[in-house]
Amino acid sequence: MPYKAIRKNPSANAVDPKILAALREIPVAALSDNMHRNIGTTGLAPYHKPVAPTMAGTAVTARSRGGDNLTYLRALEFCRPGDVLVVDAGGDLNNAVVGGILTFYAAQIGLQGVVIDGAIRDVAEIREREFPVYARGITHRGPYKDGPGEINVPVSVGGMVVNPGDIVVGDQDGLLAFAPDEAGLLIEKALAHLAAEAETIKAMKEGRWDRSFIDALEARCNN
Repeated sequence: MPYKAIRKNPSANAVDPKILAALREIPVAALSDNMHRNIGTTGLAPYHKPVAPTMAGTAVTARSRGGDNLTYLRALEFCRPGDVLVVDAGGDLNNAVVGGILTFYAAQIGLQGVVIDGAIRDVAEIREREFPVYARGITHRGPYKDGPGEINVPVSVGGMVVNPGDIVVGDQDGLLAFAPDEAGLLIEKALAHLAAEAETIKAMKEGRWDRSFIDALEARCNN
């Protein structure tokens, strides 16, 4: 069998739009606090203009050679409106995978965002837009277009495993990914978490915040 520059697999089923809509109203930190606080990316940063809604979409994944965007270009054909394209470029910062033009096109075809564990460029342009773009770093040096790559395979970005069809959420604090069947309970817990935080803020404003829990925390730490 001849070698193929890109191994392609069909995209997973899109997540229920109602679930994604609910997640766009929840900060990533509230979700993270209900996922043991040890899941999510490290080392990736948002480069777009801050916006209120949380990015939420179905993961279309790609693995590419660092600084090469042939796989990204082909993977766009596997994306539907509401998806997030997640690219594992090995964390390489020598050449940019994408810049202003290709992230603009991703927005034009209805993606919810782009995540690149690698470098991007045209950052001034990207920062003027609200379309979510996350990356590990920046370089002016443009991409190669030689492959190889894979589409819709498990990938790792910023230390976080993302499977095709996972839900990917992101805001200015960072990114999380989880299986769609976990979303219902996670949303329920996160909303309860936000309600408890709102009550804490109310108590602080009214001068009745109970700080006795600090004594218990300190006692627990004493040997």
